[in-house]
Amino acid sequence: MIAVSACLCGVNCRYDGRNSYHPVLMEKLSTEDLLPICPEQLGGLPTPRTLARIIGGTGYDVLDGAARVINDEDQDVTDHFLRGAFVALEMLRKHSVSKCYVKDKSPSCGFGKEIDMDNRKIIGVCSALFDREGIEVIEVS
Repeated sequence: MIAVSACLCGVNCRYDGRNSYHPVLMEKLSTEDLLPICPEQLGGLPTPRTLARIIGGTGYDVLDGAARVINDEDQDVTDHFLRGAFVALEMLRKHSVSKCYVKDKSPSCGFGKEIDMDNRKIIGVCSALFDREGIEVIEVS
């Protein structure tokens, strides 16, 4: 089984209530059992929701307590992002998943191709956790 950001599978779970369906990826994985995940929803955030960004570092720094996730209404949503990442990790463990395709630019799922406003690579909270736990993380644009 392979995990995939749910928005890439066509689930309307992005912050703006839309999806990021990726037909090429879905065709590539068409013979695989897929586990769609949306860490932000798993963390208790609604859809749609206010856009959020990691402030003060990357997802690794959020895991270490050195950075926060703040939305555009200036609300600290770090706990939601952490909760969702750990719930997603438990789902992957339960299904013996060792690979996950994630959506770029996301404060949950991004994994380093895109650069943020502070000229840092965007590494989301969930992807950082997966990486630390030895799960292969593959970012998709």
